[in-house]
Amino acid sequence: MTEQLRLMAVHAHPDDESSKGAATMAKYVSEGVDVLVVTCTGGERGSILNPKLQGDKYVEEHIHEVRKQEMDEARQILGVQQEWLGFVDSGLPEGDPLPPLPQGCFALEDVEEAAGRLVKSIREFRPQVITTYDENGGYPHPDHIMTHKITMVAFEAAGDASKYPEAGEPWQPQKLYYNQGFNRPRTVALHEALLARGMESPYGEWLERWKEFVRDERTLTTFIPCDEFFEIRDKALIAHATQIDPDGGWFNVPMDLQREVWPTEEYELATSHVDTSIPESDLFAGIRDNA
Repeated sequence: MTEQLRLMAVHAHPDDESSKGAATMAKYVSEGVDVLVVTCTGGERGSILNPKLQGDKYVEEHIHEVRKQEMDEARQILGVQQEWLGFVDSGLPEGDPLPPLPQGCFALEDVEEAAGRLVKSIREFRPQVITTYDENGGYPHPDHIMTHKITMVAFEAAGDASKYPEAGEPWQPQKLYYNQGFNRPRTVALHEALLARGMESPYGEWLERWKEFVRDERTLTTFIPCDEFFEIRDKALIAHATQIDPDGGWFNVPMDLQREVWPTEEYELATSHVDTSIPESDLFAGIRDNA
């Protein structure tokens, strides 16, 4: 190795990094890889989903500061670096018809302009690998979709000296992945394993809702063995106390069953500037040997 390996994970809100690819990041940290989480918004418009904190006046009035504190705790648990891009949470519009997005929010930013902030982060951190969401955002939250858009622009622009010259020296990342941890094969496997043990499954409702969406199955290209780090993943997720009920369905699947049935986190290789063979078991496949 002649160069330090670096991984950047681009997420929309604080807590996304702990629910999508957290065990992968903890694994790479344990191997000496530098890992940076870039959080696009402060999560200011996120609902308080933990029933134990609903109605808490301090939390409601200081949600921005509280979510920053939660992010700091999760960052320490995972062992990653973290930075904020500084955009304002768009919220999740609900209703029919959907209400307009709030002025000044992330999802209404100009894509090319917003991508400039991420280009600066890429050029400063110099990652070989970047992870983010697919074009559907993983699920259709406007901030997740916007995160995808700016990451696609920034991934290609970061290495082009003619683009965003004010953002620093060019740096071209080698691979871009989409997080696909919430995939149907994994969900079905865990659901069936729970039923086979005579246990209740939190995934039955998910699988029913899945039928409502007309969406092509994603191609899973990369399976990262990281079951040793599932406890760290869960601890980081619980640190986002406003968003996660520690007694909720997230944590109803026994750890031994998870490790036995599905010990990996999954990704979809979107772009690669290096040769690699599919399926992969390493986000740095094709990079380690050439570093």
